[in-house]
Amino acid sequence: MTATITNPVGWFEIPVTDMALSKNFYQQVFQLELTMMEMASDQMALFPFDHQQSGCGGALVSGPDSRPSAAGTTVYFQTADVGPVLKRVAMAGGEVLLPKTAIGEHGFIGLFLDPAGNKLGLHSMQ
Repeated sequence: MTATITNPVGWFEIPVTDMALSKNFYQQVFQLELTMMEMASDQMALFPFDHQQSGCGGALVSGPDSRPSAAGTTVYFQTADVGPVLKRVAMAGGEVLLPKTAIGEHGFIGLFLDPAGNKLGLHSMQ
């Protein structure tokens, strides 16, 4: 390989079956607004993203091929503090799988299931 890419992940999609329920859940948990759009036969709710900043964009996707799962790839969301976000997960209808857990010099993580049944993670340095 000749090219060096620091952050190679450019996009993620979280499959959902009930877009309204899932959109509301993520907006409550992360206290942000998702933007709706359609692409082919899929309905999408896009997370805020600034192409001028580092990081990865993504969306909730509902369509014929959307199959939520707790197995496979786990997307981790960056947050200022995992603890308060996990509290909102439970209040918004999700299930906390792993409470705020120290991972040494790399900060803290937590895991949860969203209402569609997807396993997701949280990461913070405090």
